[in-house]
Amino acid sequence: MRKLTGLLLASALAIPSMAYGQETIRLTVASSHPTTIPWIGMIQTHFMPEVDRRLAETGNYKIEWQEAFGGQLYKANATLTSVQEGITDIGWVFSYLEGAKMPMSQITAYTPFSTNNVPAQLDTIVELFEKFPEFRNEWEQYNLVFLGATGSDSYDLYTKRPIASLDDLNGMKISAPGVLGTWLRGLGANAVDGALTTFYTDIQTGVSDGVLSLALGVLPTKIYEVAPHITRADVGVVFSGGLAINRDSWDALPEEVQQALLAAGAFYSKAHAQDLMDRHEMALKKIQELGASQSTPVTLTVMSPEMRKEWADRLPDLAGEWAADAKARGLPGDAFLAAYMDGLRARGEKPLRDWGAAE
Repeated sequence: MRKLTGLLLASALAIPSMAYGQETIRLTVASSHPTTIPWIGMIQTHFMPEVDRRLAETGNYKIEWQEAFGGQLYKANATLTSVQEGITDIGWVFSYLEGAKMPMSQITAYTPFSTNNVPAQLDTIVELFEKFPEFRNEWEQYNLVFLGATGSDSYDLYTKRPIASLDDLNGMKISAPGVLGTWLRGLGANAVDGALTTFYTDIQTGVSDGVLSLALGVLPTKIYEVAPHITRADVGVVFSGGLAINRDSWDALPEEVQQALLAAGAFYSKAHAQDLMDRHEMALKKIQELGASQSTPVTLTVMSPEMRKEWADRLPDLAGEWAADAKARGLPGDAFLAAYMDGLRARGEKPLRDWGAAE
């Protein structure tokens, strides 16, 4: 009898749970990069928990996350198509590698010395996403819903020998990732295309004499071992991509879940921006500590304001070239460039060069 009473009580307690049951939704979240990369790790530590936290407030829905980070499903050259085609529901899109398909997303690569403030830059990018339907469409035309922006820490020079003046760069071979080689134009340096995975060997074997790169990339790849002279130039930060969800997956979700994803995306983007600011300084300090006992110790020289201004002024009109190309594609290049620069200034930034002004 006691056993039967227990069963009846359990059944009675189960009825409300069934009537008002929590729906479980399965979503795959993936990336080409490992979680040791800050903005990928924060998908796992910030974005996903924030979605869970918001949904737990009502208890109506629960996400069952299927994680596939670190290139388990696709590599860096397929981040856009993999989310577009639904290979993953949610993923980090490396728009920086999609110049042909996503030209408006490249604007920060053509406006160096505009800002080293990641939060200011990403806030501006998100604002432009709302103001310019062409920018939004650049993502949505590929069956994506944009959730949050990602960026980089600031770029500096890491070279075999010290840089005392810009003239020292004349004739040097400097490795740089893709389009950022344009930041060396006007200096007499020869840009060598490469990536974090190739920089160390390129410098070691003489393919290049140094690199234009990030502290957060130089530290784990130990580039400072072969290029021990750091010239802190603070050339700028860039918008590198964003977290997105496949549109078909999105359309199948309840509105409450959609809103939780959007709010978590905004939270993730802001947290990531500040994290980059903090990590950049820590990485530079760690590089100096680790390189202190090398046969050629690591040295760090801060480039003077006058030299930085000279560098910015010696560059050709990179932003004007970008805007003209955008216009040729039927895009509002001039207006977008002006809005980007105005957005930075509105957030207290003081660009060294007035990109977009009449040359």
